[in-house]
Amino acid sequence: MRRSSADTKEIILAAARRRFATSGYERSTVRAIAADASIDPSMVMRYFGNKEGLFAAAAEFDLELPDLTDVDAADIGRRLVAHFVERWERDDALVVLLRSSTTNADAAQRICDIFTTQLLPVVASCNPDAGVPRRAGLIATQMLGLGLCRYVLHLPPVAALTPTELENQLGPTVQRYLDSP
Repeated sequence: MRRSSADTKEIILAAARRRFATSGYERSTVRAIAADASIDPSMVMRYFGNKEGLFAAAAEFDLELPDLTDVDAADIGRRLVAHFVERWERDDALVVLLRSSTTNADAAQRICDIFTTQLLPVVASCNPDAGVPRRAGLIATQMLGLGLCRYVLHLPPVAALTPTELENQLGPTVQRYLDSP
């Protein structure tokens, strides 16, 4: 049975996300990704041009940040933590980026771009003062640190916490970043 080109691309992207998440950017090869997808490496090149093009496609990520305008201002930190945990749990793409960003400048820049373009406007909507970039940056340290410790390093105490425990422990810290003068 022949697959459509869209199906083939999705199979390649799924294999690439898994490989980048487990091996990082530097140790992942087009040949290994093609083997994981059970296709010829030339197909990867046909659809994505090269490893960099494949990585860029595999690392597309939408934080899907919620509209917080109707949330009580004192509860936004907890809601953001809950959202990030749910987002990390649901999709490996951010893990791919996080793991790869430690050895690849393009991946590191992509994470910076994601947090700048997606988190900054949400933080600005919560507290639109001059400190928005600093606030968003500090929130990013918490969420990326959580992602690194829980989903990349699998640090036992952090990996063992339930989503509710994470929300209760990190929510007040994120709230402090939102509220501090």
